[in-house]
Amino acid sequence: MIEAKSWSNREKAIITGLFLSKFDKEGLLTLGFESFREAFNAISLVLKIKPMSIKNYRDEFDPSFINGRVGRKRPMRPNCKLIFDVFKDYEINSFSKYIYEVINIDDDLIDFGIKSFPETIENQTFAKRLITGESAEEYFRQKYQEIEIFEGFELIDTTKTGCGFDFKLKKNEVFWGVEVKGLLTKSGNILMTEKEFSIAQMLTERYCLFVVKNFQESPYHEYFIDPVNGNLNFVCTQKSIIQSSWNAQV
Repeated sequence: MIEAKSWSNREKAIITGLFLSKFDKEGLLTLGFESFREAFNAISLVLKIKPMSIKNYRDEFDPSFINGRVGRKRPMRPNCKLIFDVFKDYEINSFSKYIYEVINIDDDLIDFGIKSFPETIENQTFAKRLITGESAEEYFRQKYQEIEIFEGFELIDTTKTGCGFDFKLKKNEVFWGVEVKGLLTKSGNILMTEKEFSIAQMLTERYCLFVVKNFQESPYHEYFIDPVNGNLNFVCTQKSIIQSSWNAQV
């Protein structure tokens, strides 16, 4: 099997289009998406391409499968044909696992102290983890310079440091901490970890909670400065987590 990281983003989009064409609604359900539009919006941000591009690649493969769509009425493009020949016989389980690798969610860094989710990590679908994590973060990377209060700031990615926010925005001696959250719909619940909440209390007006909404239709954002002391009503929820460890004398 070809290593997932070796593909270009364009090739990853073609692979994703093939998966969605071959397995159609079953493929969406396996990944945890409720609609194709939702999948196009979330995956395209991570791959840094337009949502329509993934749709076009899905349509490229439609004539080869029975899924109720007609697709492109012309010979398959050579670059798509190469990928088709590699993956055409994959079953849904093995192909979906490969999609996880292609989209490149880093499981080792998804921890209760670094990322926050409404249920346990094991219960998270690929789609929800993508939307609440990588897709929302990439949206911020692309949009933050359009926000007046962040104009001229340097962007420092801290998503993998567990420091209480995803991005550090710095200008001269001033810095902001920005925590990014993603929502499937236009409204919903967002969670802050104990670390994020504590840092927000410390930074006050230099902490921004940036929420990307409506992945199921067309993503847009809303942000909250000093969210802990603002108009948001946070309720503390505590859970006991049992962790196991194994020791051996050597």
